[in-house]
Amino acid sequence: MMSFEESREMILRSVTTLEAEQTKLLESLGLIIAETVIAPVNLPPFDNSAMDGYAVRVGDCGGSEPLTITGYIPAGGVATAEVTPGTAVKIMTGAPIPRGCDAIVPIEEAEQFGDTVRIVADRILPGQHIRRAGEDVRQGETVLVPGTVIRVPEIGLLATLGRADVYVYRRPLVAILSTGDELVEPGQPLPKGKVFNCNSQALAAAVREAGAVPILLGIAQDDRVDTSKKIAEGLQADVLITAAGVSVGDRDFVRETLAALAVKQILWKVDMKPGKVMAFGTHLGKLVFSLPGNPVSAMITFEELVRPALLKLMGHKQVLKPLVTAVLQEGLRKKPGKTYFLRVKLKSKNDKYLAWSAGKQDTGCLKTMVHTDALAILPADRTWFAAGEEISVHMLGSCVVEECDNPTHSQNVPCNGAFERATA
Repeated sequence: MMSFEESREMILRSVTTLEAEQTKLLESLGLIIAETVIAPVNLPPFDNSAMDGYAVRVGDCGGSEPLTITGYIPAGGVATAEVTPGTAVKIMTGAPIPRGCDAIVPIEEAEQFGDTVRIVADRILPGQHIRRAGEDVRQGETVLVPGTVIRVPEIGLLATLGRADVYVYRRPLVAILSTGDELVEPGQPLPKGKVFNCNSQALAAAVREAGAVPILLGIAQDDRVDTSKKIAEGLQADVLITAAGVSVGDRDFVRETLAALAVKQILWKVDMKPGKVMAFGTHLGKLVFSLPGNPVSAMITFEELVRPALLKLMGHKQVLKPLVTAVLQEGLRKKPGKTYFLRVKLKSKNDKYLAWSAGKQDTGCLKTMVHTDALAILPADRTWFAAGEEISVHMLGSCVVEECDNPTHSQNVPCNGAFERATA
């Protein structure tokens, strides 16, 4: 059985970034630039006013004599007026600087009387409140490079450069298939002995959160024909994710079906808890992940093994979430040999994170996931973690960590399942 770290590295080595495509600017949010963007113009494109005020000559502003207003330049206007000795031109923010002007005096530092203005500021500096052409970006300058994540600022910059579209690495299509006769889709009647299919919805949400496009294939019944039909359909996507049916039970047909459809198995079982019983393979360049059926196991294996692969497919350079340090608030024991992922609640205190168990750690306990801020990563070679010890965690989703006033906070919930709460 391969270690968690080796498994993740092997998966990532199997991933090749998808091809680039041209997309509308707004649709590119969160995607990765696949081109070098060179500024076709200066930013700003011309000298312009940074304030509503008056375009003046500094040499005219030292005396008590008012200046004659000889023109007005609005934003978007043309600077036809000229500032000559003893004159000023009224100007709005963003308007082009007229000839002869070497400073802008804000409205609040001047008093206008009819067609004259008196400067009341104590001191006027040459060049004040004038934005020079190209002071932000020079024409011909490289402003964005391949691999850049497109955020709101990047969209603003591209739009300022006149771009209506951009080349990005495309979003992968991710087919999602749940298996099991016991499953019923949400919204349908629930017969006795059945459970609702939560894995498809949760995994689709996780796929969308990662920036990819989920395709729901529904439920495959526990027979070879239906399983083969739906898996073959899923192999048309860039990525196929199956949930359940990957173990060695009498009705677990996923692995043998994948093999029959020429999916090359790259790994089978990972030394991690939860999530041990999972598989990964490839088919004609497509990625195939077979995740456990327990909802928490499926979510955690997605977070730790599938999500980084999807990000690499989309051209991300940073595919792993950064680890942060938290102070464990309760002693824990675990069995040796596996990397454990403990669901924890975090609070902030004195510029440090404090970590408690988020609740029961059984892989069927979805409520614990709801209360989870982060996953604490407990190394395979350790068995004992003392209260007060610093551990590594990574945040889930866009959680907001609250302040904690009491280090014995009520979130100190006993661990059950995979972890034993220790008192020694």
